[in-house]
Amino acid sequence: MKKCCFIFVIAAILFIVFPNETYSWGFFAHKKINRMAVFTLPPEMIGFYKKHIDFITEHAVDPDKRRYGVDGEAPRHYIDIDVYEHLCKEGETVFDIVPKRWNEAVEKFTEDTLQAYGIVPWHLEVMVKRLMYAFKDKNLDRVLKYSAEIGHYIGDAHVPLHTTENYNGQLTNQKGIHGFWESRLPELFSGDYDYFIGKAEYIDNTLDFGWQSVYESHLAMDSVLDFERALNEKFPQDQKYVYETRGTVTMKNYAREYAEEFHAMLDGQVERRMRKAILAIGSYWYTAWVNAGQPILDEIEGEGASQEYLLELQEAEKHFGEGKIKGRAHQH
Repeated sequence: MKKCCFIFVIAAILFIVFPNETYSWGFFAHKKINRMAVFTLPPEMIGFYKKHIDFITEHAVDPDKRRYGVDGEAPRHYIDIDVYEHLCKEGETVFDIVPKRWNEAVEKFTEDTLQAYGIVPWHLEVMVKRLMYAFKDKNLDRVLKYSAEIGHYIGDAHVPLHTTENYNGQLTNQKGIHGFWESRLPELFSGDYDYFIGKAEYIDNTLDFGWQSVYESHLAMDSVLDFERALNEKFPQDQKYVYETRGTVTMKNYAREYAEEFHAMLDGQVERRMRKAILAIGSYWYTAWVNAGQPILDEIEGEGASQEYLLELQEAEKHFGEGKIKGRAHQH
């Protein structure tokens, strides 16, 4: 074996990482959230979505993969709303001073500033309109694409750490907490969550609805950081982490006992945010369909994504396998 190949193999075996740190919600949770959203839909929609449920599930993670190949993708996943807090006057909250409408926010802060600190609530508005037009055009590729991808961004808007500049605890000596909350905890405990959520509802104002999701996530943000900090101070440090082998890679991860205590301290917070995200996704899909004039979905031609669209996805997959995120690696 050549020396370079030997080094590569050894590195693959011994490389120590925090799993899923590059993924918002973790691939596992994003897929679960999109899949369960299908079952919130009314009879006029559920047959079509169940037919394509595997695609919508698997491609829930496409926006995260695209961050490796597309400039400007990363800010669509979050908003560091607290960076604007220094502008608040007495009695104001940051949600009072950041305009909800994009043009007004650009006028007040500039587009460069908004892009620097994240645009998820505004991007949700873009995505629901794209899905509406895809329904109107009865374009199967675009209905599948935008259904799967809006689910991703809605999921991200429901993550507390997607609303703060301290997104990975890097400012409070808690690096790794992002993947801990949104990947490790769902992987360990979501099998016991209650997914009987109710039915999707029409959203009168999708922009306000997206901002409300961000607001609720931000309210939960302090608890995530404060509880983990308190747990870290009392938990034996030599028992906090374990090393797990996945394939040929050895990964450093939070120990189950540590995760169990953190999960208990959060008192159902992860489950509540997942449930909210699931219902929100179904409601956005339903709203886009209603706004499109309630087209008969069985009339949309095709058994699945076209060859052209599949080739587009394959190209994106190449960039994902090549390495570095364009823009901020949000979980690092």
